[in-house]
Amino acid sequence: MANKTALYDQHLAMGAKVVDFGGWDMPLNYGSQIEEHKQVRTAAGMFDVSHMTIVDVTGADASEYLRYLLANDVARLDIKGKALYSGMLNEDGNVIDDLIVYRMTDPGVPGEWFRVVVNCATREKDLRWMAEKTAHFDVALTEQPELSMVAIQGPEAIAKAKSVLNESRGRLIDGLSIFQGLESEGWFIARTGYTGEDGLEIIIPEDEISEFWQALADAGVAPCGLGARDTLRLEAGMNLYGADMDESVSPLVSAMGWTVAWEPENRDFCGRAALEAEKAAGVAQKLVGLVMKSRGVLRGHQKVIVEGVGEGEITSGTFSPTLNVSIALARVPAGTKDLAMVDIRGKHVAVSVVRPPFVRNGKKVFS
Repeated sequence: MANKTALYDQHLAMGAKVVDFGGWDMPLNYGSQIEEHKQVRTAAGMFDVSHMTIVDVTGADASEYLRYLLANDVARLDIKGKALYSGMLNEDGNVIDDLIVYRMTDPGVPGEWFRVVVNCATREKDLRWMAEKTAHFDVALTEQPELSMVAIQGPEAIAKAKSVLNESRGRLIDGLSIFQGLESEGWFIARTGYTGEDGLEIIIPEDEISEFWQALADAGVAPCGLGARDTLRLEAGMNLYGADMDESVSPLVSAMGWTVAWEPENRDFCGRAALEAEKAAGVAQKLVGLVMKSRGVLRGHQKVIVEGVGEGEITSGTFSPTLNVSIALARVPAGTKDLAMVDIRGKHVAVSVVRPPFVRNGKKVFS
């Protein structure tokens, strides 16, 4: 039997088509996936993301523990609330999961506290790995299953969210920088997201989420499902765990090299030795964007042929509702340049190779 979020009954009442996602009953759409996508690009949409796993990391060694656990360096979180995107790697340098970590306390204050948000489908292995790596650190890991989370995304998202919140929470939102989150009266409000639009991700006690969700709906924020979330994140060039990266590949071949903090050189982190060896040998593949202007849809696992260079594979593909063309992320040989072919049911179709993202803040951004 699948898990259900506190909003499950409201999803059904709003006409959601519910599917299993990582062991959770989640809304795929509420009617038209394309309309939900366009609502986020032009106005505001909301997503129930309560299936995500929230883990608080506390203790005297919380910072040093995370500096060892993650490829990115939490020492970069130099102010309270600042957020960091990182891969959590195994000793082979491959991606166990990708996650966001927030600094919940001021740097240098005794009893540090960080909040980590990881994917639901990888919960068990993530928690097992994180617990295993606590050895030799004075640190505690506390999962927070009683918390729910809603993402409100789009050019009108912040204004509409503020319209249903009290004055103090509105002031807090006004002061947030992008990729920062702060507490407010038992809520945690972050200016983050997974759509390529501005917006908020708000972590709320489970018993308060239903009223907040309904208030947002009454304010004109469109409920959106997993389908729109996927097309939005792909247009934004954002990786999906299990598709664009997993435990078989490193961040260096998954367009995540920018999340690896090589400095300082004396910081040891899980997978560092393997990544250094891969880098020294020459990274053989890269993750790129593909654009196909002819008819058809690019899909995951289709073969990519680069003449004179080699072959690769599409990791994620879809039809872009914003651009009205088919787009994809693909892992291809490092020598790939501007053009390639995709094998679609035995027919080789030309595609342009571009650097993601495809869309940012509702606008085309590739050349």
